[in-house]
Amino acid sequence: MEKSRLERQFDFILEADKEKSILRQTRLSNGVDHENDADHAWHMALMCILLSEYSNKPIDVLRTVSMILIHDIVEIDAGDTYAYDASGVATQRERELKAADRLYHLLPPDQAAKLRGLWDEFEEGKTPEAKFARTLDNVQPAMLNNATDGAEWVNHAVKLSQILNRNKNTAEGSAVLWDYSYQNFIQPNVKKGRIIDDQ
Repeated sequence: MEKSRLERQFDFILEADKEKSILRQTRLSNGVDHENDADHAWHMALMCILLSEYSNKPIDVLRTVSMILIHDIVEIDAGDTYAYDASGVATQRERELKAADRLYHLLPPDQAAKLRGLWDEFEEGKTPEAKFARTLDNVQPAMLNNATDGAEWVNHAVKLSQILNRNKNTAEGSAVLWDYSYQNFIQPNVKKGRIIDDQ
């Protein structure tokens, strides 16, 4: 017997609970515990509500928050890929596309299309909403890395060139937030030797 709309919605909602178990490399501001994907999404959503005024272009905040809340659900299947893990990044797109095909299609067709469309929009990074969401996706971990005295930057021997390369498009969503992040989160850790200065 085919599942009802409500059953399919609850199937997805319950599956999404697994996002709470996907640990990221970033530590929480307490400097001890590692952030999980759900922590990350919630924190970014809050940042979007509070910081949307700094977007380079006006954005639909609800659309952007929706995009933020679902952007890492694929990691339930694909796992978290650390930003500076070259071998992991090489297979990330393939793993995440396969996960998106499975996870979003747990939903009724109209909602599957809507959420998958938001995920694709985030991945493409072309709309003002996607650009701002991607800015927050880079600024939020930089903020936490700074709050923990650069612990994970030190742990992974991260170089300034790697950070600058990862953030090459961050200013496209918000020049103000990228500048703030660079001046207040990244540069102080370069000066303290927490980030390797290879420039």
